[in-house]
Amino acid sequence: MPNHALLNNNEHKQLRIVTQRGAAWGDAVMSALTFPAEFRELQAHYPIVFAKNQDGTSFDPIALFGFQQGENLFLGSGPGLGNGWDAPYIPLTVERQPFLIGRPADGAQEGMMIHVDLDSPRVSSTEGEPLFLSYGGSTEYLERISRVLRSIHDGLETSKGFIEALLHLELLESFVLDIELNDGSQNRLAGFYTINEERLAKLNGEQLARLHEVGYLQAIYMAVASLSQFRALIERKNRTLAGANAGHR
Repeated sequence: MPNHALLNNNEHKQLRIVTQRGAAWGDAVMSALTFPAEFRELQAHYPIVFAKNQDGTSFDPIALFGFQQGENLFLGSGPGLGNGWDAPYIPLTVERQPFLIGRPADGAQEGMMIHVDLDSPRVSSTEGEPLFLSYGGSTEYLERISRVLRSIHDGLETSKGFIEALLHLELLESFVLDIELNDGSQNRLAGFYTINEERLAKLNGEQLARLHEVGYLQAIYMAVASLSQFRALIERKNRTLAGANAGHR
């Protein structure tokens, strides 16, 4: 269970955060929530798809790291990486762990503050990045986290209008990806949505201009372009299986 606490330099002056990447620190996840402003960075490394949100009323864009729950094919798959993350860009909603933004008790938007999950395996008193300087000020690492959290907050707010535009123009469609791996096994990825490229191509000039005007058009094309990363993700899966099989010989 998460144990969220408002971060402060009195109670938490000795806290450090482990920034290494690996399953032991909570990185064994299939996907991560993202937002349109991040699509340009993501599309070079991860497929970007859409999933229904928890209450089923809308959709969230996500970056995929694997094909099943708990599978992150970017962990420890590069030469000499050990438990590292094998991609030069890590989604911000992963990087921000174990921090989150918390609103003041009165619910005001202004003055939103950083909270930390004290039960996260990343939290330590002996190793990792310190959060506070000896005189109480924030370290460069904590300043970076503050910027990351603000980017996520702003990005998720923008994402709401982006999804509404996709639904209004009927640009989301469900898809199924059937995969045959090198070991001969048949696999299927289902339950996700992507951009309907046929409908996108039929949008008129006014509709395209409006999407461009509000900053959504580039994100749409970035999401479409990201689907080419499925091929690389399948290759990662094949390498993982080959390594596992070799280890059992």
